[in-house]
Formats: sequence, structure tokens, C-alpha cells
Amino acid sequence: MWRRLGVMTTAAAVAAMALGCAQQQSGPSVVIEDKVYAVTPDSMAVKAGIMTGQVTEMKVTERIEKGSGNVVSPAKLSGKLLLKNSSADQTVRVIGGKLQFIDAQGQPIKVEEKRVEATFKFSGYGMAERLDPGQEATQAVDVDFPAAALQAKKLKTIRLELVYLPSSYREETVNFAVSIGDK
Repeated sequence: MWRRLGVMTTAAAVAAMALGCAQQQSGPSVVIEDKVYAVTPDSMAVKAGIMTGQVTEMKVTERIEKGSGNVVSPAKLSGKLLLKNSSADQTVRVIGGKLQFIDAQGQPIKVEEKRVEATFKFSGYGMAERLDPGQEATQAVDVDFPAAALQAKKLKTIRLELVYLPSSYREETVNFAVSIGDK
């Protein structure tokens, strides 16, 4: 029992010293701020086959260390995608999407090597996997944005590619003869 008490006392003392040292070593805090780039226009109508909708609230955000200007978190494009199944007779299973950033010469602007391509999957939360005729759904978009596209007049177009599976949507009625009580 005395041994256990000694071990616990030693552990508490080591933890207190580590906490005290950590508090003494703290220097000036680093201030990180969001640098927001406006996308003009910030909303666009979209039409892809039987899917129509709108991309809204587009902006590019980069996290910068104040003072030094070092990039803490690379640029990301965020916004909302509203889709509507405009078909009268087809259900749509929405699978995913991809954004491409196109320069003034019509060439794609690549994201940096350690970053991922600007793809996204439609989630069940906030976005119905299946859209019947006339139904709408909203999906948040948050993808990596190429640093080269932040230069003035470098980015000309954003291309949205949607992946969806249409299938026939039919409602049919069946009547059958019945009687109650008579055999």
C-alpha cells in the first residue's frame, strides 16, 4: 500500500512539474486568420441533363499566419449545391461530383501534389440519395482549390461534372374485383 501511495505521489509531482514547465515555456501566441477570396459571381445556375439547380455562396478561404504571411491551411472552395430533378418520369440516384478549375487558355489548373482532386460524394445527410421527379436537395461543397488559381485573372471557368443514374419512374394502378360476405 505504501508503495502504491509513493508511486501515485511521484506521478502527481512529475505531472505538476510538466504542467509548470509547459506554462513557463509559452511564448508569444501565433495569430491565424482566414483570408477570404470572393468568387464572382458567387452563384450560378447549372443544368446537366435532367438535373437543374444552382451553386450558391461560393468563396475561397485560405488560413494565413498573421505577420509572417505563411499559409497554415491551403485554399479551399466552399459553397452550396442545390439540385432539382426536372424530369417528369425519371428518378435519379445522385452519386458524386467533380470540380475542375479552367484557366484562360482552356486548360485545367492542377491542384498541388500533396492535395486531393476536387471531388465530392453526395451524403445522405442533407442530400437525398434518390431524387424523384420534381424533388430538390442541397449538398455542401468543400474542396481543395489550386493555389495557382488565386493569381489575378488566372481562373476563367469552374466546371462541374455530376455523376448520377437515371431510372424510369412509373406509377401504375391495378384494379381487382371483390365482394364482401357473398360466396
